Amino acid sequence: MNELFTLLKRGNKSALTAAIVNFLVSILKGAAFLFTGNVAMFAETLHSLGDAANQLFVFVGSALSKKAPTDRFPSGFGRVVNLVLLGAVLVVGIMAFEAGKEGWHHIWHPTESTGFLINLLVLGGATLMESFVLFKAMKEILHETDTHVPWYKMVPASFANYKKANPATKLVFLEDSVATSGGLLAMVAVIIAHFTPFHQAEGIASMIIAVLMVYVVTVVFLDNAAGLIGEADEELEAQIGDLIYKIKGVKDVKEVVVIKEGEVVHVELKIEVDPLISVAEADDIQDIVRKKIMALKQVTDVTIELDEDDGVPNWEEEQAKREELEEVLK
Repeated sequence: MNELFTLLKRGNKSALTAAIVNFLVSILKGAAFLFTGNVAMFAETLHSLGDAANQLFVFVGSALSKKAPTDRFPSGFGRVVNLVLLGAVLVVGIMAFEAGKEGWHHIWHPTESTGFLINLLVLGGATLMESFVLFKAMKEILHETDTHVPWYKMVPASFANYKKANPATKLVFLEDSVATSGGLLAMVAVIIAHFTPFHQAEGIASMIIAVLMVYVVTVVFLDNAAGLIGEADEELEAQIGDLIYKIKGVKDVKEVVVIKEGEVVHVELKIEVDPLISVAEADDIQDIVRKKIMALKQVTDVTIELDEDDGVPNWEEEQAKREELEEVLK
């Protein structure tokens, strides 16, 4: 039990904050729906409830993924968070279906909802709360990706770097981006339906919210399916190769393999050294290389293979290819 509490302390804080906030928001929205019968509010209630449930799962999964390797599971539990996220998106998928079904019914059989001010106040308050969680997720993305920008550039920087963030942080960011935009959309629908005879606006808003939820499900599913299999990180491979190539004593970097498992990273490296140096000198080079790599965020273990220099500049050729590709992309 003590081990479980210790692991939970290391869980993703953005996911826990999001779970608590979305649960409170779902209660507010649900109460407003019961009083007013607003179908856009119904979609938002399901949306917030689904988000709260899977973000709690994500928090627990991110904590369990940090459990130390055992004799039975020597590779560790890094991919547990990917497995949990795959389960979590099923919850969002079910909620998206229900929201879409109710929205479709309301478009063809529109009814006038009551409680205009209640709907507007609840949606406004909920959107503010969810935007707070989104702001926290943005800060976490910038922290995890070592991105330093002024506060007014935080939003574009977060969208530019969210794919590099931890799976749990990425899920919170995507879900609360949809939650915040969905809340604003629902407010617009409530206003239109109140001041005009176009009551179908609430059903259309519900359908759009459902489509946004399906988008999150698709992105998160594909991302975590790749993570569960074991996904290479080419950008980090290039970064590590460039870093190691500059270390004194390293003649060449023959191969770099980076495998992401949930929130942890495994590195396999093959480097070439001068065949005339002593075993002690080669061991010192290996220690320096390991220390440099382990200093990088999320790297949990490094496997280094030493080989004698064959005179072929492998890493220089790799660098040249990358530079050529960058020029083409420009």
